Amino acid sequence: MSTSFVMPAPAAAPAGSGLASIPGSAGLPLIGDSVQLLHDPVGWATKRYERYGPVSWTSAFGKTIVTLLGPDAWDAPIMNRDKLFASGDAWNYLIGPFFPRGLMLLDFDEHLFHKRIMMQAFAKSRLTSYLDGMNPVIADGLAVWSESDRFRTYPALKQLTLDIATRTFMGAPLGPGADRINRAFIDCVHAGTAYVRFPVPGLRWSRGLHGRKVLEQMLREQLPSKRAGDGADLFSALCHAESDDGHSFSDDDVINHMIFLLMAAHDTTTITMTTMMYYLAKHPEWQERCRAESLALGSPTLDFGGQESLHSLDLVMKESLRLLAPLPEMPRATVADAEVLGHFLPAGTFVMVMPQLNHLMSEYWPEPRKFDPERFADDRREDKVHKHAWVPFGGGVHKCIGQFFGGMQVKAVLHQVLQKFEWSVDPNYEIRWDMTSLPAPKDGLRVRMRELNSSH
Repeated sequence: MSTSFVMPAPAAAPAGSGLASIPGSAGLPLIGDSVQLLHDPVGWATKRYERYGPVSWTSAFGKTIVTLLGPDAWDAPIMNRDKLFASGDAWNYLIGPFFPRGLMLLDFDEHLFHKRIMMQAFAKSRLTSYLDGMNPVIADGLAVWSESDRFRTYPALKQLTLDIATRTFMGAPLGPGADRINRAFIDCVHAGTAYVRFPVPGLRWSRGLHGRKVLEQMLREQLPSKRAGDGADLFSALCHAESDDGHSFSDDDVINHMIFLLMAAHDTTTITMTTMMYYLAKHPEWQERCRAESLALGSPTLDFGGQESLHSLDLVMKESLRLLAPLPEMPRATVADAEVLGHFLPAGTFVMVMPQLNHLMSEYWPEPRKFDPERFADDRREDKVHKHAWVPFGGGVHKCIGQFFGGMQVKAVLHQVLQKFEWSVDPNYEIRWDMTSLPAPKDGLRVRMRELNSSH
């Protein structure tokens, strides 16, 4: 078979450098290891780690990729103290046409400039306002949930989080266009893992480009009123945010950041809440423990200070984020020659780290596949065994700007769900995840949903 479609290995370490060249293999001609990376990234990475160690190369999605596996290999590309790794150069290859110039796709001084302005939209006073606005949206959303032996949890949560994101971020519900907007987000996200990476009508890449146009048109229509008004929503906050020296976002900046934040806010929280509801269904003792803490608050909705009282729910959230990171892989690209654990990475190397693998390594986590929220309790803190053992929000300057907003939203939703419903699955039921883009349960997570009686 011709090798003309096999991606080349990274350049060898320079003679006399004392560094090792990167071991690895290209996988299959043309597609490399794309299929394994899409469908079973943790299984693939585990075998890779056992065979080559923390640093190795492969090919996928038309790229030679260096995988940096485990907490020790995480430090150089993610903490990036020497500024040798770029986030944007890597993410642009995967999702640049659909989420151009989102915060995750910017680097160095430009990233810091945008982040400082954007932080105003996530200040405590803003978060409190967002929570006040999302509570009635949650109540309205749960009002249409009903008892069922086959309640599809994932799509119900995805619709709810989209409603929350649009009401909180944009100040008003989407109305009749909600399904079209949700479809546009899905198409943009799925396009990043397309095999055919140019616009063939009907295929993922083309659908993603169309989805981007839909989202951009929606926001541009509303931009003038947001600039002119003084709303409490995030869209308005981005329109009026300024740096200390008076710089503000352009119209394009606002739209780019809004599209990226809307996607991140409803996709990642949907994944986290779905995982939590699965484990709470499998472990009814934890569901009852969380419910008791919510009922003890004496309020159907959550206020900002009440989050601290939901201790068990916080443990469940952290353990769920460990067992399934909403973003299982994160790419970077070297902007200059770099070194990781004694290996030479030439400038222009496409790098992949895997927070999900960090979370499941037996070297750091006893019984890593077991659901055990108490591992995050103060008397255990297994996440502290290595500073990069638990990294669901990334790290360094690109650590998720919305992590506190996301955690607040998750707790606000589950606080209301726990008081209104109880849910379960068969003891031998095991969720199966579709990992081809962002994780999603293949069956939508079907549970037995029951409304709680008023005396509960």
